[in-house]
Amino acid sequence: HKRAQIEMIERSLEWAGIGGDFVPLSGVDVGCGIGGSSRFICGKFGTEMKGITLSEVQSKRANQITANQNLEDKVSFQVADALNQPFEDNSFDLVWSMESGEHMPHKQKFINELTRVCAPNGRILIITWCHRDLQQGEESLSHKEVKLLDAISRAYFLPKWCSVSDYVTFCENAGLLGIKSADWTEHIGYFWPQVIRTSLTVKGLVGMVRSGKTTLKGALAM
Repeated sequence: HKRAQIEMIERSLEWAGIGGDFVPLSGVDVGCGIGGSSRFICGKFGTEMKGITLSEVQSKRANQITANQNLEDKVSFQVADALNQPFEDNSFDLVWSMESGEHMPHKQKFINELTRVCAPNGRILIITWCHRDLQQGEESLSHKEVKLLDAISRAYFLPKWCSVSDYVTFCENAGLLGIKSADWTEHIGYFWPQVIRTSLTVKGLVGMVRSGKTTLKGALAM
């Protein structure tokens, strides 16, 4: 799974044209978790990265791992709100958000804030969970789809979902240029069955039980 995560970061950067003619000197990792993306981007490009998360535990752990890898002079993490970031306008060449957008209760405000901290001619890259785009003539997802999304949302404490085309609209509203999007469902669809198979081993089951009710709810939803 670690290799799959690394490949996801690499493919995302490549898709966004990051590297080659565009090498970011500075970047922010919005919803950084324990900082894996930030350390990878720094290691690949030498980018000075700042990461933000709402979790003090994640921030502390991210800084510990970073110090262990002797990257603390170029990579740092802090507790901050993605919808009200503690950075000046035009601060970063690269604004990176990996699997955090789905947690944002106000998607347009989220995009507006990413736009605010992005420097002129910078890049904003958002990798996030979405529901499918509606087809012509459809007014909503099917009852079965809504029921499934509701189960996932309850397990992972997620707000209302949106589609890829919704995100494009949010970006247009924020005044962004050169917008492009892609649906990678077919490429990552095999990941969750692999996670489920791993969780059904003795080690995986013991780990879920030790992790508590919330982890069990998430596993059952998936």
